[in-house]
Amino acid sequence: MSVMAQIREKIEQTPFVDTHEHLIEESRRLSGALDAGLFPCDDWAYLFRHYTQDDLASAGMPAEDRRRFFAPETGSEAKYSLVAPWWQKIKHTGYAQAVRHTLRGLYGESDLTAESAPRLAEKYRELIRPGFYEEILRQRSHIEHCQVNSLERIFMQTAQPDLLRQDLSIVALSTGLDRDRVEAESGKTADTLDGWLEVIDWHFATYGPRAVAVKNQSAYMRRLDYDRVPKEQAEPLFARYAAGETLAPGESKALQDYLLRYCVGKATEYGLPVKLHTGYYAGHSYMPLQRLRKNASDLCPLLQDFPDTRFVLMHVGYPYQDEYIALAKHYPNVSIDLCWAWIINPAAGVRFVKEFLLAAPANKLFTFGGDYIPVELVYGHSRIARQGLAQALTELVEEGWIAPEETPALIERLMRGNAHETFPLLRNV
Repeated sequence: MSVMAQIREKIEQTPFVDTHEHLIEESRRLSGALDAGLFPCDDWAYLFRHYTQDDLASAGMPAEDRRRFFAPETGSEAKYSLVAPWWQKIKHTGYAQAVRHTLRGLYGESDLTAESAPRLAEKYRELIRPGFYEEILRQRSHIEHCQVNSLERIFMQTAQPDLLRQDLSIVALSTGLDRDRVEAESGKTADTLDGWLEVIDWHFATYGPRAVAVKNQSAYMRRLDYDRVPKEQAEPLFARYAAGETLAPGESKALQDYLLRYCVGKATEYGLPVKLHTGYYAGHSYMPLQRLRKNASDLCPLLQDFPDTRFVLMHVGYPYQDEYIALAKHYPNVSIDLCWAWIINPAAGVRFVKEFLLAAPANKLFTFGGDYIPVELVYGHSRIARQGLAQALTELVEEGWIAPEETPALIERLMRGNAHETFPLLRNV
């Protein structure tokens, strides 16, 4: 058996620990309760919604056609006519390849065509039944567990806690300060900074023992330069915010910086890794690359000030991934997560794994997170990740950097071992 075949076989046999998803609850999928954001339609077009829609927009598909494509009232034949010309233009991107793998692996269709669309419409409905999350994730995708950053709640009290381990989102508590949302979800609010810190403490005391990590994605809104701000400076800022006053940009940043650092301290107290979004933006037509370029260097003071905190920097900082290898090599408290990255650019994912393993300790890399809302697409992404990981390790062996006999233990570490060592709810699994 060739080196490539041996590596592929081991990778196929080894389950992933999936370190990042945005899955909505299975019960919501079963109920068919739609909304314009997370679940706009309940038909095969939903498979093209998360991320693939951005490539459709980038290719030039008109906004009105995209709206009609995802509208629940549009028929299957009309949906195919709308998307078919644009599908041909994007079908080789990572986003589209995840869809194609899903079509093949879950529905037995080699591609989206005029002939397959009616069959796909029926097969889509047939798959959605009680237990289909576990079937797709564990049986089809060979995934032990998923870590879910809910986009619906600060902490989702899931009906499937063994399968869907949950992150505690600290956005509404800190960098996206939102007293209304916090009060709606928890019944807690405050008009003073001390009172708000008690609200944060309550969230950690209530959800920290059940959370697998904390998550923040403020990189979509701002730089990651979380400065040291004394409490005396933050107190009057919070009071003015609570009174309904609009803070100046610098004042808002100072308050966010203080609260983010307070949350990081609480995460450390509870032994929770801190996941931070870095790099590429979901969506289209608004990404400020100049700001993204600074994210890795902006984070250095935070990494230095919290040496006992495990920081997980997500999405490899694409397209500036070299800086994140440098951070993982230099800072003992930094790990890097390939979640989402395989479908942003599969070839870049292969290069990243090779360069990371030759520069940084192997225990500081997580190699899969689908980063999806629709559970079906996790399967497609997992196929790309297994292919990319196999290619990267095979090339490292063939180029003489790694001995063939070292690959089985390395595969085990990269696909699940690092997650078991790092995330508290996985340590005894």
